[in-house]
Formats: sequence, C-alpha cells, structure tokens
Amino acid sequence: MEKVQELLSLVAHEKGLDFDEVKEAFKRSIIKTAKKILGDIDIDVEMENGELKIYQNFEIVNDDRALEHPERYLYLDEAREYDKNAQIGDKVKAELDLSKLGRSGAMALQREFEREITRLLENEIYRKLISKLNTIVSAEVIKVDNEENTWVEIEGVKGVLPRRNRIKGEKFEAGDVLKALLKFVHFDNKKGITIELSRTSPKFLEKLIEQAVPEVRDGIIRIHGSARIPGVRSKVAVSSLNPNVEPVGTIIGKNGVRINAISNELNGENIDVIEYSHKPEIYVARALSPAIVKDVKIDEKEGVAYVEVDPSEKAKAIGKNGVNITLASMLTKYKIQLQDSQEKKSDTSKLENLFKI
Repeated sequence: MEKVQELLSLVAHEKGLDFDEVKEAFKRSIIKTAKKILGDIDIDVEMENGELKIYQNFEIVNDDRALEHPERYLYLDEAREYDKNAQIGDKVKAELDLSKLGRSGAMALQREFEREITRLLENEIYRKLISKLNTIVSAEVIKVDNEENTWVEIEGVKGVLPRRNRIKGEKFEAGDVLKALLKFVHFDNKKGITIELSRTSPKFLEKLIEQAVPEVRDGIIRIHGSARIPGVRSKVAVSSLNPNVEPVGTIIGKNGVRINAISNELNGENIDVIEYSHKPEIYVARALSPAIVKDVKIDEKEGVAYVEVDPSEKAKAIGKNGVNITLASMLTKYKIQLQDSQEKKSDTSKLENLFKI
C-alpha cells in the first residue's frame, strides 16, 4: 500500500482529527484485522516516506513449537532466509503482504478502521465537552419525554436536562435553544457520551453573572458563593479587588439592567446581591438582608449563628415561607437562629461595633 500516508492525511483533514492519531488508529486496525484472520500473530506496522510496511515477527526455535505454531515460530534454516546471521532465540521479521488477507480481509480492515475513526471522533468531542464542564452551553431541544426530561443536542451529541434540573414553571419544546450549565460528562465505550445539564445549580447563576458582568470575567469582582431556591429567589456574595469598583452596584448595573437580564433568564428568580465579608458576623448580617440585624454571635464549634433582631424585623429576616433565612444559611454555611432583642438576657456588643476600624 503506497502513499497510504496521503490517504490518512485526507481522512484526518476531513474529520478534523490529529494526523498522528489517525495514523495510529490505522495501525491498530491492521493489527486487529490480521490477528482475526491469521491468528494470534506478532505484528509491527511501520510507515516511512508515505509507504506502509507490515512485518510479522517470529521467534527462532529448535523444537516442535515451530510445527505446532508456525505463525509465531521458525526453525533456524527458515529464519536465515530473512536474516543470514540469525541464531536460536533471536527474533526475525518478515514482511507481510496484506493481499494475503483476501477480499474479506480488506472489508474487515475497512470496518475496523471506521470503528477506530468513530472512537477518535468521540474522544475528540469528549475532550471538547470536558473543557466546557461547569460552564454555560447553548443547546437545541430535540424533544421533551413523558417524564418531562428535556433532550438536547450539543456538539452532535445527545444530552439531557432532567426535570429535577429544570426551573419550576419552565417549559421547552422541540426547536427551542436553551442555556444551561454543563454539569456532567461521561464517556462509555458501549453507551458513548452521556451529558447532563442543569438550570438549577448555583453555579449556573454564577456563570450567568460572569457572562453579564465584564468586571467578574476580568477578575476585578470576585464571587464568593451563591445559594438558590430555583425560580424563586437567590443570594450571591461578591467582593471587589479594586477600591474604586463597588461590587454590588456593578453586578446590579444601571437601573438594574444587568441583574434583571439574569433574572429573566432564570424565569423571574429574584436575586439578592450582597457584599462579602471575611468576618462571619458581618457576613451573616448582610446575608439576612433586607432585614436589619442588631447583633450576631457565632458558635464555630456548633456551626450556629445566633442573630438578634428587633421584633419588627423578624418577618423580613425569615422571609416568605422561610426563604430568606434558608438562603442566608445556605450562603454562609451557618445554621441561623433568630433571637428577639427583647428576649436577650445579657448585654452584648452591637453589630455596628464590628464595622469600627
């Protein structure tokens, strides 16, 4: 097979694959096909100057193995036809003519090479998808099944947005293009590539903010964490590395244009943006916004934040159906216990003291 390298180069170009990987795939195809037809033989495949050469390797012996397994062993006199200096125990190689495989062998080689190319294409797609893991992707909806799972196509691969990962109240139809977080990518030799998307993950909110706010993409504003009750409400904590850039206002945008666009993508989810603090007392107090907090005591051992609020602020701190306090706990990682200021039994320093320099 002369100039096979040119043919392989053409395949690599048409499929968008690396030439060396295509070449190695062709070598594997030859070895697998030859072994299927000729038995468990030892083969080397070499390509030089665009030409393909296949060698069958033999071990030189002086016993009955040469009779029992002629595909692997040679007597010394036979071996010296290929190497006049051969000795017992040496290995010699003889060029193998692919035409010996016959028409069926040629067809088997073609099928094997096609399978190898398919695997290379899957691996290439898998690498691309892995590089997009935990980022936002756009996907076209193929169908919505009876269990309300939304099936999509990305990079020519079928993926799923499970019902549990879809914001409540959302509905998609075939032909729609949706945005979602690429949450999971798995490759299996039998099942191929499996993709799972999410629109409910807190990371999806963070990536939407990153897309919408250049200061986040540039690293000027940092997102420290987020918590969501998807489609209802969320909280995100941010800080600025530049004293001239106010993080909360920058995220919200002029007249709320940035945060409203993000909210619309999340089916109207209300988004609270708070400024992060490395002091847990301040962080907890800010996380309970819009409630005004008088004092916070942290029990690090138990992971509890005891929060003092006036009775008039308690409903705000808890929020409708407990949403506000739940999100604040999720965001700060503290279990928050509210105390009315009238119920406090001992004098403690007020929260405002924490802000003093």
